[in-house]
Amino acid sequence: MRKRAKATSVDIAYRAGVSQATVSRVLCGSPLVNAETRKRVEAVARELNYKVDRHASSLRTQRSGTLALLLFEDPTPDESHINPFFLSMLGSITRACARNGHDLLVSFQQLSDDWHADYEDSMKADGLILLGYGDYEVYQHKLKTLVEQGTRFVRWGAILPGQPGVSIGCDNFQGGRLAGEHLIGLGHRRIAFLGGASSHCPEFLERYRGCDAALHGVGAAMDPDLQIDAESSEDAGYAAARQLLRRRQPFDAVFAASDLIALGAMRALTEQGLRVPEDVAIVGFDDIPTARFASPPLTTVFQNTTRAGELLVETLLKLVREEPVENIMLPATLVVRRSCGADQGRLKRSA
Repeated sequence: MRKRAKATSVDIAYRAGVSQATVSRVLCGSPLVNAETRKRVEAVARELNYKVDRHASSLRTQRSGTLALLLFEDPTPDESHINPFFLSMLGSITRACARNGHDLLVSFQQLSDDWHADYEDSMKADGLILLGYGDYEVYQHKLKTLVEQGTRFVRWGAILPGQPGVSIGCDNFQGGRLAGEHLIGLGHRRIAFLGGASSHCPEFLERYRGCDAALHGVGAAMDPDLQIDAESSEDAGYAAARQLLRRRQPFDAVFAASDLIALGAMRALTEQGLRVPEDVAIVGFDDIPTARFASPPLTTVFQNTTRAGELLVETLLKLVREEPVENIMLPATLVVRRSCGADQGRLKRSA
């Protein structure tokens, strides 16, 4: 039996009534083709079971058809060293790459490594997505190197004036304000903050400033004696809460810069005989899956990791195609559960 010949772009052009050049533009994702023509060409390609020759395409365009995700180590109690906040984002990034016909190369990095080496020159990837960064003061110097090399990259993180490269991030200030306003509404004024509040960790700093702004609205303020530095891990949250207690300063609520810090703090406070939420209200940030199963379930600020993953891929592909891009800030949402003493399951969306 004779094997059926593979369809070509010429066949698609003939059936769709367009030029071969138009077919090529559609198949490589060019924005120069109108929506109606694109749909017609894509329908014919599916009908003919046409598959893009990725190798030939990469030779023509000098692109690999691959995006690289650099995921940086985080302190965790297990061997994964992956912040659970990034796991759902990883799934979204993978799906978005597949929808756009790109492969995803996931590279696990230590922040001390020379991860800013140029992926593009080796044709490993057309651009980089960066998740996690540790100390921003150190990290930004490597970002500047990427810019100088001409590397196309997009990162998840704080959006800062004059920053190197493009960022997709959450409105951390508004998230902190929502947490503060909620605790204030429950009668709390002595709010401790567990997490860094400096330029070394700008996302945490914005969450702190947002909570402080909420307190200023009622004639109060965050007390520097109630702020304890902590990395985003349960162990760090546990140690920070123990340090807070040793200071013997009165507090009636804790705003943790991440859910992992909050979960560790809850354990430390409980061990010292304090009840959550009867003695101390607690709010976290991120809404990782564990937050809803904590005891009591954790009130927290939700970041839309699904949309974040999609935007990271979409923005990077625009950079690859040399289209204009901009920083994007996603809204924060407060998810109210029992750890602050309020009714569970209510949502407070950002303005």
